This record gives sequence, structure tokens and C-alpha cells, in this order.
Amino acid sequence: MEVQDGSGGLRSRALLPRCLKLTPRGRCWVLPTVVLCAYGFFANLRPSEPFLTPYLLGPDKNLTETQVFNEIYPVWTYSYLVLLFPVFLATDYLRYKPIILLQGLSLIVTWFMLLYAKGLLAIQFLEFFYGVVTATEIAYYSYIYSIVDIALYQKVTSYCRSAALVGYTVGSVSGQVLVSVAGWSLFSLNVVSLTSVSVAFAMAWFLPMPQKSLFFHHRSSPQVSKETKTVDCKNGAVVQDDPALKRVSGWEELESKVPLNGEEHPPEQQGQKVDIVKVIKELWKDFLQCYSSQPLLCWSVWWALSTCGYFQIINYVQGLWELVQPSQNSEIYNGGVEAVSTLLGAVAVFIVGHIKASWTTWGEIALALFSLFIAGSVYIMDTVRNIWVCYASYVIFRIIYMLLITIATFQIATNLSVERYALVFGINTFIALALQSLLTFIVVDSKGLGLDIFTQFMIYAGYFAAISAVFLISGTYSIVKNYRRRGEMTEEAVASIA
Repeated sequence: MEVQDGSGGLRSRALLPRCLKLTPRGRCWVLPTVVLCAYGFFANLRPSEPFLTPYLLGPDKNLTETQVFNEIYPVWTYSYLVLLFPVFLATDYLRYKPIILLQGLSLIVTWFMLLYAKGLLAIQFLEFFYGVVTATEIAYYSYIYSIVDIALYQKVTSYCRSAALVGYTVGSVSGQVLVSVAGWSLFSLNVVSLTSVSVAFAMAWFLPMPQKSLFFHHRSSPQVSKETKTVDCKNGAVVQDDPALKRVSGWEELESKVPLNGEEHPPEQQGQKVDIVKVIKELWKDFLQCYSSQPLLCWSVWWALSTCGYFQIINYVQGLWELVQPSQNSEIYNGGVEAVSTLLGAVAVFIVGHIKASWTTWGEIALALFSLFIAGSVYIMDTVRNIWVCYASYVIFRIIYMLLITIATFQIATNLSVERYALVFGINTFIALALQSLLTFIVVDSKGLGLDIFTQFMIYAGYFAAISAVFLISGTYSIVKNYRRRGEMTEEAVASIA
């Protein structure tokens, strides 16, 4: 069978890789997307994760509450912070796939140690490897952009995120069912988790190796006429020269939404690698330029502050539940709660994507209001020592956070190129982790105050209340300022007419 190319000629379908679709500009995308989604599903299918704290405190590991909360869990925070920036650069330099393989291997090491490691030091090393897992997560979410055409970004992003979400939900539900109905031990759940992440690691080997990346590897298609498409047999792509895809000179000009997949470079620059020093200088230049935008700075500040608190709460909420209702004495439903909160959060995210609101005007007030709701839910979780109230408050907390972080993502991503979005996302996450590390050291770490879990959650409630107060003041000031400016413009217009 033959297909017609852009110049009107016929090309044999044999030139195209089998079992693959082509994007509107011809790039193969189905196979890598399916493989990546399969990896994301199995990597997140970990039925034992909602029961980690009971497992560590139980007879399998026999650790104390002080060891788990004040000496083991802080290691994850510190590891994530230290690894984030080097992994961010290494992911782009090594072109994603090796870092995805590193994540898969780290998952295997983490769950193998969770099964067989004994003692405080061994479990602290386990937390370090889990820090590697979370730091390398950026490779999973950015890999697909180096493979597919820009026209499919939204579609493949939803596929990859949905695969991870479904995997986590299925894992949580299956873990709850296996514990509550089948009576499985928590050790057996960890065996299932180890099996699942091993399957994910095997799947990762089938991912095609990208030929380009956002910062270090700028590759473009051979120069052809505007009307002619050619088949790149090696990459399985039909490429086309389009002046609209050429990179605007200088990142300081109007931001381009066209990523590197569609860049054009002079022939002598094709295939060259950008040296690390040059890339870091460009990143610094972009950093100064991005954060000079007041709206972006506002949303980024909330992102960093709230993500710090979010990480802290989800890291220690199992400890709170364990103290409110010990798993040794009664039935627990951690897996079901995680599944419900994830699904309802996904529904909220879907709904907010269809809401038309003037976030530019009312965004800060909305952040203040919902941050106050978060503070209230954390306060109730901490003070009402009833497990079902704790569960319900946690579900509300996660729904609100997922809703707001989605709005923040929309606002930050507006008019940002993929390169700049990756940079802003990385910096915001780094700042969040730096704040979380500071908060952990002061409040949680045994070398700091080493407070008990209930006192910690009271501090976290106050933390979100402080965020709410800051954005309420800032939002009120911005609204008053805008109305005054409109009034002055109206007066000037009336005066000019008179």
C-alpha cells in the first residue's frame, strides 16, 4: 500500500514504522506514548504505599514513632531537595530515558529494602532512594515532549498523567481490598508493589531514545522546501520546513509557544550540543525575565508556599491517622481514603478546566479564601481526634489543593514556552522543597525541635492561615489599585472629550 506525501508524490508505506500513527506533521507517537503510559501505570501501582507508616511501626520493622517521624521521614525531604537541580539538568542532558530507567531501578531498590532491610540506618537509606524516585519523576512527565509533535502535547500529557493517576488509584483500592477483605499482611502488599515496579522498569527499556531535548540537544530537520515533506526513516517521522516553526531570535522577545520540536537552526548548528555553561547562563537570563512578571511571581509564590505545606502534610498524615486510631487495634482505611481523594481531586481538576473566571483580578482573593479552607481542614484534622473526621478533612484538603494547583499551572503556563515552563516549574518546586526542608529541620527533625505529630499539624494549619492572610492583603491591594487606575483613566478620557 502506498501513501501520498506533501509534494503529491507516492511513498511506500514500508518506509514508515509499523503499528505507529503519525501526528499532523507526521511524527510517530502511539508506541512511545503507550509504553510511557504503561510505565506510569505500573510505577504508581503500589498497593502498600497508603500503609507505609503502619508497616514501619508494626512487627515487620518494629520502629518507634520517634524514629519514623523524626529521624526517617525527614531524610526523604533532604534527599529530594539535594537531588532536584542535578537531576533536572541530567534529565535534559541524558535525554530522559536513562533517568526514567534510574527511577525504575530506584523504585525496585526502595521496595526491596522495604521488604528485607532492618534497622534505623537501613530505612534511612531507603528514604534516600525514594528521594531519587521523586526527584526523577520530572523525566516521566517531560520525556513525551521530545517525541511527539506540539499539536499533540495536550493529548499525550493527559494520557500520561491519567495513567499515573489510574495506577495510583488502582493501587490504593486494591491495597485496601486485600487488607480489609482478603486479610493480606502488609508484607504481602509490599511484595505486590515490588512486582509492579519491576514490571515498570522492564517496560522502560522499550521506550525509544529521544534525539533531542529542551536545553542541551537542539536538533532540527533537514532544510527542505516549504511544500515538500520527507520521511526520516531513522526516527520514523515526516518532517516539514515551516517558517512559523522557526525560533524567534532571543528569548527576551515575545514568548514563543513553539517548543524545540519545531525549531529551525542554521545548517552549521544542526546536531550541535549546547555546553553546560551556556545553558546555565541562558537559564539564569530566563529566570530573571520570567519572575519579573508580577502575575507569574504571585502565582509562583503561592505554588511554592502551598506545595511546601502539601508535601509536609501528605508525608506525615499517616502518622496522624496511626495515633488517632492505631492499626494494631482496629481496621484502617488509608487506601480507600487515598483513592477517594485522588478521584474527587481529578473531578475537581476537570471541572475547573471549564470554568471561565477573571483570575487576573480575583486570583489572589481566591487563593486567600481557599488557603483558609485548607487551614481549617488541617486544624479540624488535628483537633478532632476521630478517624472519620480526619479522613474527611484530608479528602477536602487534597481536593482544594489539586484544584488550586491546577489553576496556578494554567496561569503560569499562559504565554510561556515549554523551555520556560520547565524552568519555572523546576524553580518553584525547588523553592518549595527548600522551605519544606527548613520546616522539617525546625519542626520535625530530632536535631531540631522534634515536635510530636499533633503539634506539627497545628503548626501546618497556622502555616496555611498565614498564606491566606498574605494573599488576602495582597489581593485587596491589587483590586483597589486596579479600580483606582480605571477611575483615573475614565477621568482622563472625559477630560479629553471636554
